[in-house]
Amino acid sequence: MGERSKKSSGRRQTMKEKVNVTGVPETMVQTLYARAKETRKKNAKINDEIAVELVKKLDYDFSKADKDNAMTYGVIARTIVLDRMVRKYLEKHENTVVVNIACGLDTRCYRMKGKYLRWYNVDLPETMKIRSQFLTETDPVYQIAKSAMDDSYIDDIDYHGKNILVIIEGLTMYLYEKDIRKMFSIIDKSFQKVTVMVETMSPFVVKHMKEKSIEGSNAKFTWGVKNRKELQRIIPAFSVRQEVSLVEGMKELMPVYYVIGKIPAVRNISNKIIVLEKHS
Repeated sequence: MGERSKKSSGRRQTMKEKVNVTGVPETMVQTLYARAKETRKKNAKINDEIAVELVKKLDYDFSKADKDNAMTYGVIARTIVLDRMVRKYLEKHENTVVVNIACGLDTRCYRMKGKYLRWYNVDLPETMKIRSQFLTETDPVYQIAKSAMDDSYIDDIDYHGKNILVIIEGLTMYLYEKDIRKMFSIIDKSFQKVTVMVETMSPFVVKHMKEKSIEGSNAKFTWGVKNRKELQRIIPAFSVRQEVSLVEGMKELMPVYYVIGKIPAVRNISNKIIVLEKHS
């Protein structure tokens, strides 16, 4: 890949890498494209030059993703909100070990460079195979090719006595409640001191919305949670510290959200980032 990467950084693209993904792993290509597309805009609300470079290298039909505005806005709003929350957290907590579950082709570890002790990107082996094709990560960024429901992924993390931040973005809506319980059970029994930032979707959206960009794929929304109280009931070992609606990110993309974002129904059906801490 080294030689190819050098060639691909030139103005003319000579070779593209074919990517064959379906189902939930396919969503990582869509979200990557959304971040690249926003970065290329004149008044971009995020800056992800790595996403722009990766999209140039991928042999993939992005036409559906190009038309899926709901997905694009959602991804950018989430990136705005989570980047802000993660940056704020890391600035307050020095020497944090970050565990990014279901990382896909996420590039936040590069945007937060220098703010953490170690960063572990965790995802399924088929996903990490694709990630490692395009992103050669070295200390302090590591790749773990395992499921978040496989408790052995913890064995690959050097975390003893350190503060842990777990990020779970763009995943829970494709799982079932038993998976959520299992994933949090592993986090609970493995880390003494841990904060989790998890993205959740409302049951209404799970039931009534489809992502146009992955129609025809076998990825579909399967799980949602109404609010933080309901999530607290499902994972009682954790305390909810904060709930941030992605409306906060939408405000920066579409100023009309400063008005409509105050409507309870709009806030209720928007995805949320819920911050949890493990009971000591």
